[in-house]
Amino acid sequence: MKNFVLAIDQGTTGTTTLIVDEKSLEVVSKAAKDYPQHYPKPGWVEHDLNQIWETVESTVETALKKAQIKAEQISAIGITNQRETTCAYNKKGEPLHHAIVWQDRRTSSYCKERKESYEGLKSLTGLPLDPYFSATKMRWLLDNSDTVAKAAKENDLRLSTIDTYLLYRLSGTTSFATEPSNASRTLLQDLSSFSWSNDLLNFFHLDESYLPEIKESFGEFGKTKGLSFLPDGIPISCMLGDQQSALFGQAGIHQGDLKITYGTGSFMVMNVGERPVYSRTGLLSTAAYSYKGKKVYALEGACYIAGAAVQWVRDNLKFFEKSSDIEKLAGEVKDLSKMENLIFYPFFTGIASPYWVADAKGAIIGMTRDTEQSHIARACLDGIALSINDPIQSFVKDFGKLNDIKVDGGAAANNLLMQIQANFSGREIFRPKNVETTSFGAAVGSLVGTGKIAIEDVTKFWELDRTFKPESDLSYYQTKGSQWSETIKKLYL
Repeated sequence: MKNFVLAIDQGTTGTTTLIVDEKSLEVVSKAAKDYPQHYPKPGWVEHDLNQIWETVESTVETALKKAQIKAEQISAIGITNQRETTCAYNKKGEPLHHAIVWQDRRTSSYCKERKESYEGLKSLTGLPLDPYFSATKMRWLLDNSDTVAKAAKENDLRLSTIDTYLLYRLSGTTSFATEPSNASRTLLQDLSSFSWSNDLLNFFHLDESYLPEIKESFGEFGKTKGLSFLPDGIPISCMLGDQQSALFGQAGIHQGDLKITYGTGSFMVMNVGERPVYSRTGLLSTAAYSYKGKKVYALEGACYIAGAAVQWVRDNLKFFEKSSDIEKLAGEVKDLSKMENLIFYPFFTGIASPYWVADAKGAIIGMTRDTEQSHIARACLDGIALSINDPIQSFVKDFGKLNDIKVDGGAAANNLLMQIQANFSGREIFRPKNVETTSFGAAVGSLVGTGKIAIEDVTKFWELDRTFKPESDLSYYQTKGSQWSETIKKLYL
């Protein structure tokens, strides 16, 4: 009887479950389900943990049904997740508050007030003090939610990222753990030791008893227990934050390997080896993974908005019905001189790398009477690529060398966007046949965690789909890049 692994990819707008043949690593089934976003106030973004759990149940059941296999044939489970999103629940696994999403900016003033006093601790985390990260959200929950504060007082509080919450529910509340790629996004993990830092806990006035144990990224985290949709005893053998999982799925196990994921936001992660590299240019120093006593580090660039900019043009401007339609509309622009001064800044939730301007807002500038829908659609794609190009250039400055730039995520299927990215960066872009490398990374990682494959084997399963090479005439892109940088300095810095 064939055996399969299950990968649960819990993302910002929905959950995807893959079933993968454990021998061939062929994806045999996939199910996805979206869930609502909650916006209580401007700049606030929340998720209902019960709705997230329902999507996990539903997609696992649907994926099994599509594959026509029995749940007993699942040999291991890998989890990958939106990272900084912060959950508060009790020891029974009952949510105490909506999860506060990584995009949420409610702690902006808290961060501004404490920025100077944090500077001495920055080398511990490799991260700036920003509302993006989990510790500020944990502090907000304790200060502003009566149910969370009551649970803390009664020793009945769990605070964690999504990976831990799913593990806790999957294991019947028997396993409360995380791993370094997620823990490094909290502002609470010491980057040198991959353990919780007392200095950081004291800075945020948080108790370590609220937090999960930090384990290695591949290995046994727990086993399924008490579920209606899976039998007891299946090992959960890999947990990785979504961006590190995508790097792993892109076979990014060598120093200098870089991947760019195009999702709701865009995130660039480079493997920098077994010693942390601290950025001089606004990138984040973070954990890639840990395994068998080895710590692997990464540099990361973040753009809060990528595919979400296309969704905004679709939903708010009503230019097209499907996000994929933007490629055709933007492709109608043949005369790039019409785009000369038109720039789309997709900063709806602030600027992340390399500038870190939490209160920045989006803008479209340079419109004239002859600006058409196609021009704005093209400017949107240009703006996504330009915002990503800023961190790419930071990688070069900080690390010196780049291996191949590999891309993945839903928007990586947009050929025009990939060509624009190659042109702005002046580098070749490599797209694999499987662009869903986030969930695939968790599937492969679950086999590493059970010892069925070696970590080096991940390179055997990466297949090239297409290479995008910079065009011969890049004058438009060089001019636009200069306009982009100059206007950022005027508008945002």
